[in-house]
Amino acid sequence: MDKKRHTIISLVGARPQFIKLAPLAKILNEKFRHLIVHSGQHYDRMMSNIFFDQLNIPKADYNLLVGSGNHSEMTGKIMMRFENLLAKLQPEMVLVYGDTNSTLAAALAAVKLNIPVGHIEAGLRSYRRDMPEEINRLLTDQISSLLFCPTPQSIKNLKKEGIKNGIIHSGDLMHELINSYKHKISANRIILKKFGVAPKKFILLTLHRAANVDDRNILGSLVDIICAIKKPIIFPIHPRTAKNLRKFGLKKKIDISKNIFLTEPLSYLDNLSLIYNAYAVMTDSGGMQKESVFLGTPCLTLRDETEWTETLKLGNHLVGLSSRKISRLLADLPTCKNKAPYLISNGKPSEIIATALSKFLEDS
Repeated sequence: MDKKRHTIISLVGARPQFIKLAPLAKILNEKFRHLIVHSGQHYDRMMSNIFFDQLNIPKADYNLLVGSGNHSEMTGKIMMRFENLLAKLQPEMVLVYGDTNSTLAAALAAVKLNIPVGHIEAGLRSYRRDMPEEINRLLTDQISSLLFCPTPQSIKNLKKEGIKNGIIHSGDLMHELINSYKHKISANRIILKKFGVAPKKFILLTLHRAANVDDRNILGSLVDIICAIKKPIIFPIHPRTAKNLRKFGLKKKIDISKNIFLTEPLSYLDNLSLIYNAYAVMTDSGGMQKESVFLGTPCLTLRDETEWTETLKLGNHLVGLSSRKISRLLADLPTCKNKAPYLISNGKPSEIIATALSKFLEDS
């Protein structure tokens, strides 16, 4: 008789989490009874379904359908619905990914039922307590049994907080995924033709963080900055940002600019191809900071801090809301060092994670 396979649930709900799940799902399916639960935090096709299709992620086994809402509402809905599902499925481990409301809510629901939690991408810190993502990271790490750290610095951060058990240096799943699609990323010219731009002659811009897009004055300053840039700017717009541009009466400035190409959120591989071909990336996204460095494209991060401190030596630049810094860098952009030594780990991240999970569950 075959040995009964351990049941592991991956709870995902947002674009960055689908990306982290993609290289891991296949090996988890081989080794465990692996179930995918979608919280429903991102439900737009271009923010959700297309990732599952394009990256060959198995369709979610369950969807909590939480939709949008404020932090407390979303976190509460996920906790209640996920707790009911956990009671039914009785998994031996719950995996959570990154730093979203889905991450914290799932971790809390699991640990209160005495189900061990594994945190993928643990130990990251921006040291900004006013960022919702930072609170999600801090609390999730405190209640996780296994902490899968992508970098040596993330391990140091945990130890500084007194967390010493269950730490695994896994390496970075996003780096593993990009490596597996590198040929497709570099060969894709269709996306450039769509916008009528040439390689290294345009800027790719994304904005989505609450601190940047929920405040009228800050968003207004950012709009003024990007409207003053002379190079073509491709701007895949997050639903939250689009809503606030309309709400604050700022969209007209974007619309009359001849250099800004607004578009709906792009598929993951199209987005990576634009990063690869861009002169520079401007973003407030943690994931795109890394992707830019991985693909050798300089990044101007529209924040005053980053949880990915290692990237600052490799082509990522913190510019905040400084039009002076942005203008200076765009005029004379330093070459991006297309190396990421901090990512080195003893094997593929997906395999390291799966092996650690097997050992933990066998020892439990």
